[in-house]
Amino acid sequence: MKIAVLSGAGISAESGLGTFRDSGGLWEQYSIEEVATPEAWEKNPELVLNFYNQRRQQAKLANPNAGHSALVELEQFHEVNIITQNIDDLHERAGSSNVLHLHGEIFKAKTSEFDTDYITIKGDLKIGDTGRNGFQLRPHVVWFGEAVPLLDDAIDIVQRADLLIVVGTSLQVYPAASIIHFMAPTGQIILVDPKEINSSVNFTHLKTTASVGLPRLLDELSKKNKELIAAPYFKYF
Repeated sequence: MKIAVLSGAGISAESGLGTFRDSGGLWEQYSIEEVATPEAWEKNPELVLNFYNQRRQQAKLANPNAGHSALVELEQFHEVNIITQNIDDLHERAGSSNVLHLHGEIFKAKTSEFDTDYITIKGDLKIGDTGRNGFQLRPHVVWFGEAVPLLDDAIDIVQRADLLIVVGTSLQVYPAASIIHFMAPTGQIILVDPKEINSSVNFTHLKTTASVGLPRLLDELSKKNKELIAAPYFKYF
């Protein structure tokens, strides 16, 4: 079976990484306009660099959780492609083979929105750090108001999938949230999230966290000759 996974901040939050949207999250400490737009970069690049330097240090200290591990084990039985909105590397460190970072990667840097010559970084980015073209390096992150270069690749993955697992995302951030609309009518969508999610798309909702729900799902999908829809803890809408 071909499985596509769309992961969001919720799965990383279980590893201790702060989210923007939840209560006490990053949006209560910083506004989008201050740290996550091209205008913010033009106005105060040092603040933006410091913000992402903090995110990078936090990502280094975080460890993959049971949800990440379950997706790795799923590769033993199925073809799995992960599309993540997260900029951390927890999926890769857990051992997932195919990960597409829709919104960029915190451990990479570039010199502009259109720069495809990414540089891998481990430490902090500072004013004066430049790429091979001589321009100031910025985080390899897709900011609000910028295009999402890998969106078409993500859509292609979903269109070819038999099953789409959506985990840890509120489906409120576009265009990422629109990806689920490209699932084939014959395919199935399973949402793993403890919160109520409103969507015009039909899906099976497993109302629990990634670290609990994904191991359950792994167990179900690894059982031979058993219909997914027979699982007693799935609720259809």
